[in-house]
Parts: sequence; structure tokens; C-alpha cells
Amino acid sequence: MFIKESKKINRLPPYVFARINQLTREAREQGRDIVNLGMGNPDQATPSHIVQGLIKASLDGKNHRYSMSRGVYNLRRDICRWYKKRYDVGLDPDTEAIAVIGTKEGLMHLMFAMIDEGDMVMVPNPTYPIHLYGPIMAGGDIINIECHKDVDFLDEVEKKLKETFPKPRTLIVSYPHNPTTICVDDDFFKRLVKLAKKEDLLVINDLAYADISFDGYKPSSFLQTPGAKDVGIEFYSLSKSFNMAGWRIGFAVGNSEVIKILTRFKSYADYGIFQPIQIAAMKALQGSYKCVEEISNTYEARRDILVDGLNKLGWPVDKPKATMYVWAQIPERFAHMSSLDFSLMLFEQTEVVVSPGIGFGEYGDKFVRIALVENEKRIKQALRNIRRVFKQNNRNDDGGE
Repeated sequence: MFIKESKKINRLPPYVFARINQLTREAREQGRDIVNLGMGNPDQATPSHIVQGLIKASLDGKNHRYSMSRGVYNLRRDICRWYKKRYDVGLDPDTEAIAVIGTKEGLMHLMFAMIDEGDMVMVPNPTYPIHLYGPIMAGGDIINIECHKDVDFLDEVEKKLKETFPKPRTLIVSYPHNPTTICVDDDFFKRLVKLAKKEDLLVINDLAYADISFDGYKPSSFLQTPGAKDVGIEFYSLSKSFNMAGWRIGFAVGNSEVIKILTRFKSYADYGIFQPIQIAAMKALQGSYKCVEEISNTYEARRDILVDGLNKLGWPVDKPKATMYVWAQIPERFAHMSSLDFSLMLFEQTEVVVSPGIGFGEYGDKFVRIALVENEKRIKQALRNIRRVFKQNNRNDDGGE
């Protein structure tokens, strides 16, 4: 039987995380004690009141049937209430909100619904992989916009708009940003809305880390900006805020025309989320915000231990104001190495897993992303292991053995 990949699949590069994930599995099967700070997979349990909501709903047979692809009304109502309470953003649950099977699915389906063959989408680089490869899977082309703390991102967007013909009509952003942890203020979003209106640009903001922030910093919603709903939508996920990554539930909210297009596509693509999960999500959105604060505080404590420890080792790293990651430039003594080679070296010599920056785009290749997904004791263990390698490297640099 003749089997071939589609042209869309063939455009995807090898998944650089796959090799490290395989090595990690094999090492653990051999009994090695691996500290995995690679994948951004929350290690804490979902708050109990949400779990109990799922259990109760699961015992009711009427919840075992097909649900609505756009999410039940009460869930859409609750996310709109959440936005009003958190951001003072008014949303219509019938026309401006839809539930998605996690942001990854939602963004991918949106690309298939709105992107035609050859359409160009502007995407930060480095960034979360689905931002890069969602448009490609839909048949579009991406225009990389360098995204680093010392680059004015919107200036770069304007340059690309002037240089590219035909003009791109879509821009994906994500703040607080994964992997670079860059945060922006209200003025950034005002500039963005103004630019989008001027250039007839659709903006898609991925607000995955809305609630994981530190040192008193509170991320803004793109939709708080006057006029934002005229030019774009926002994805919000329960994955990180409520430790619900495996539950696969989130939302797209904002511009009614975009929500209408996504709703139409999803009516053909899926039957929606298992209804007990939707009911549990309502418990999350209706409940106390205390559990979210506790989750964020846990990440903040881990951040402090990791960043302070790395700096003491002579690996200069800034403390992020948000997300569950540290974005660390490869230390100068190892600067000759690619991010993949450096990550593999750390794995082999320290039994610590980090994510190579190249996996987030070509502009990430001088960095690694370190996820705060192990407890404080394990993070200290990782630091001790890394210290040994750094000391060995220092002896070699000094002509030692």
C-alpha cells in the first residue's frame, strides 16, 4: 500500500523535543534519577473543589451524551463573568465567547478556519510552537518577528508590514510570553490596537499565563484596551491558572466575527468537551481565587531558588515577572554550543532536562527554557548537579585534568 505524508505535514521540521523526551524515558527506565525541567507540565494537583465537581457531574448519566462544540451556555456565561470581574471587559456569551479543547486546539482550528493557502501570518520568534506551526499546518506562511527583551517588537512588526507584499493580515502575540517570559504594559496594547486598526490586522493574543505572575505584577488582558474587540480575540486557558493542563479546556473570546468563524468550523470538527469537564471548569471560574494565588506563589518560590542558585553558579539569569519558566541564555563558557547540544550535555552530565531554545524558533538558539515543574528540593538537586559540571569546566579552562 502506498502511503505518503501530506505537503502540510512535510513542511513541519523534526520535533526537537522528541529526542530529549525519548532520552529521558530511557534514562528513567534504567533507574537514573532525572530532574525534568523541560516540558511546561504542572506537577501540582488540580484544586479539590474542581475535582469534586467533575466527580459529581460524571455520576449523572445525562452528562455522558454529546455536548455542544462551542461549550454549554453556562460555561460561556461564566468565562464572560470572569473577564468582567478580572479585567472589567464586557463580553456576550452568545456571540463573543467559545470553549476550546485547550488553546492549542483552538488556535489550530482557528488557523484552518481563517487561513488560505499562501496567506502570511506574523508570529513572534521564539514562541510557543503551535504559534509557528498552526499557520503552517493550515497552509499559510509565517513571517518571523524577533522577540527578545532588547527588541521593540511592534517596531519590528511595522518594518515587516512595509517590507512584505501582499501584506499579512494576522498577527499572533502572547503576553506574558512563552518562552522568553517578556511582559508588556497597557501602553504596548494601545500601540498594538492602533497599529492593527491602521493596517487592517487581526490580532490573536494567547493569555495562557494570565494568573502566574510575581512580585506584585498583574498581567493585562489585550481586551482591556479600548477598541481591542474590533481587531482581535484572546485565548484564555485553565491549564496553568488552575493546574488543569490535562483536562484540556480553555476559551476564545473577543471579536464576534472571528468567534462566529471558529464556532462554524468547530461544529464540523468536534462534539465539544466532555460535559463533566465543562461543569468542573464552571466550579473553577465560580470559586475562590485563593487557589490560583497559591499556585502562583508556589512558582514564585521555585523561581527564586532556581534563579538565585544559577546566578551563584556564575550563570547570569534574570528573574521573570510571570510564567512558569526561566529563559536563560547559554553561559558564555558554553556559547560555542547550540541550544540542543547544550541541553544534551546538561542531560548527560547532570541528569537535568531543559528545553533547547531552538525548539521555539531559530531566534531562540542561544537560550534554554527551564520550567519550574519540580519541587524546591528537586530544583536544589538540579543546581548541585549543574554546579559539578561548571566546576569541572572551570578546571579544564585553567589547564586542569
